[in-house]
Amino acid sequence: MTLPGTLVEYIDGGKFLCGLVLQDTGKRLRIINQNGREVNLPQSRLLTASRSTYPVDISRDDMVRLLRETSENRERLAATIDLSEIWELAVTEEDASFSADFLAELCFGDKLSDDQVAAFLRAVLRDRFYFKYKNGQVTVHTEEKVEQLKHQRAREKEREQILENGARALCSIMAGEEVTCEDWPQREQCLEWISQYVLFGNESAEADLVRQLLKKAELTRPGDGFNLLVRAGVWHRDENTMLLKAEQPVEFDEAAMEQARSIREPDVDELLADPRRKDLRELDVFTVDGESTRDFDDALHVQPLEDGNIEVGVHIADVAHYIKPRDPLFDEAMERCTSLYFPEQQIPMLPEELSQGVCSLLVDKPRPVMSFIMTLSPEGELIRSKIVPAVVTVKQQLTYTQVDELVAEGLKKNTNKNLLILNRLREQLRRRRVENGALLLPFPDVNIEIGEDGRIGISLAPVDTPARTIVSELMILANHVAASYLAAQEAPGLFRSQGPPRKRLIDGMDTSLPEVARQRRFLSRGELTTHPKAHSGLGLSCYTTVTSPIRRFLDLVMQLQISNMIRGKGILFTDTECRDFAGTIHQKLGRANMVRQQRYRYWILRYLEQQVGNTVNALVINSGPKRINLLLADCLFDIDLPPNPAFPVEPGDMVRVRLARVNARDNTLRVEWP
Repeated sequence: MTLPGTLVEYIDGGKFLCGLVLQDTGKRLRIINQNGREVNLPQSRLLTASRSTYPVDISRDDMVRLLRETSENRERLAATIDLSEIWELAVTEEDASFSADFLAELCFGDKLSDDQVAAFLRAVLRDRFYFKYKNGQVTVHTEEKVEQLKHQRAREKEREQILENGARALCSIMAGEEVTCEDWPQREQCLEWISQYVLFGNESAEADLVRQLLKKAELTRPGDGFNLLVRAGVWHRDENTMLLKAEQPVEFDEAAMEQARSIREPDVDELLADPRRKDLRELDVFTVDGESTRDFDDALHVQPLEDGNIEVGVHIADVAHYIKPRDPLFDEAMERCTSLYFPEQQIPMLPEELSQGVCSLLVDKPRPVMSFIMTLSPEGELIRSKIVPAVVTVKQQLTYTQVDELVAEGLKKNTNKNLLILNRLREQLRRRRVENGALLLPFPDVNIEIGEDGRIGISLAPVDTPARTIVSELMILANHVAASYLAAQEAPGLFRSQGPPRKRLIDGMDTSLPEVARQRRFLSRGELTTHPKAHSGLGLSCYTTVTSPIRRFLDLVMQLQISNMIRGKGILFTDTECRDFAGTIHQKLGRANMVRQQRYRYWILRYLEQQVGNTVNALVINSGPKRINLLLADCLFDIDLPPNPAFPVEPGDMVRVRLARVNARDNTLRVEWP
């Protein structure tokens, strides 16, 4: 039982309070504290209780004065205590826990007063390093624990400083002021933490610190973190955050660059020292690509034969001549899996020294190639084919536009005979594939241009022009020949296949945009296997890709496999290795394709931001009872709208819709009926 007049101490709201016991009711004490309040306090909350008692028949003001003076005296005494000295004495003892009285005697000597014991406990409870008070006992921390706590406190102080200085610096940056590393020593580190937080949110390493920092700087609205990084010059307005988030490699590591720098321009004599490599430099070989293309990995030649048949050559850059399995460049290509092309930048699979230099089929430069020499009948039937390592020299580098013009001119004036032969062959090859069930599905390319003034322009380019389909049909044919070669040898490879569409809407050569868009929704998922299977979409019994080894890892693997086999060395990669490659390609290519799709979506939305509030054309693709699916006509962007009862529509109709809200950074688009 606690006697009335006992002076007690307890903690309330993080503060030490003294109180005088007025009554003990059993489980609780009725006290008056130093603030003049009467409190019913549980016995369990007491820190100390005085040995002596004080009169309770004095005035309330006198009680409060007594309690305050006692508390102030205890504070003065606590301030004189050096806990480190007491700890150095106590830590050498065998026991780890002591009474408060025992340790207080080490500080104040014998004949302790109530105030001295209470002052010692105040010091202990405020201490972060040396002692811990629990259940009436004071535990002495070990030397290791003290060091750990000191290190932790130093980190906390550093964190507090980062928050204080950082919040001030962030406010200055947002106000348009320049903040240098001299002004803010933690600038680079903090901005890196913020960029990681913007990309990865709570999964970033310093998410909690960044949240506090942004909150302290009052930057808590959506997009504030991104805008801050733009203001700080870390990112630009159109930063490709999806690329950063996906952790798709951009720069090449030093080992890959060292290998790339070691590869020199090919020497013809050295190339032809290989008895299996043919000298085809006399052939009239040419490339057909886009105007901005620099990585030329395929070239063509065509010549009529005396028997009326036609020889067509598809010559593929022999990247396998330079890069072997387990080379740094091979590993780098496997990690990237593909070249990425964005409106604002290119991220090649191989360093530009190779992709646009040594490996690229540049005009007037002798290059090692893997040549697919194919003989076709005048009706486009493949009669025979062979795959040979060779050396060619490109005589012309033509663009798609130039070839289309030359074909049109040839048709009018009966000139450009070889291109006319290819034009006829591409029609025959397409027709044969369609007869075998192929779906052509030509969907226009959406070309995005970024003007010097920052405005975004979009144009649509047809993909079924003579030039484009000459190239695509001959590449499909060469890839089919490669797959057939592997299949005939029963060799493992990476074969592309596709089942029949879940629903077939198109027959024959129908290529109208609404039907193409609808049919694309019912295509079966493509597969990548180590054994040949039919490719329904292309109308072929087996298929792989080997025609872009500069740009696609799959093609490089297939070129290495076939190159080994045509030299009589057998397979280079086993079925198990090919299966492993397939798994890697599925993962890495999925990542790259996601980045590509999201980036193109971003730029289309940036284009549409310029037209917010405008009414634009849209092509109806599907019309259902709950939604209408449309394509914005000028950029082929897919949108959905609820039906408008006052305006019924059918697939193929061109309608007008209003761009109500567009935000490319937030990936949002709201469209409504006008």
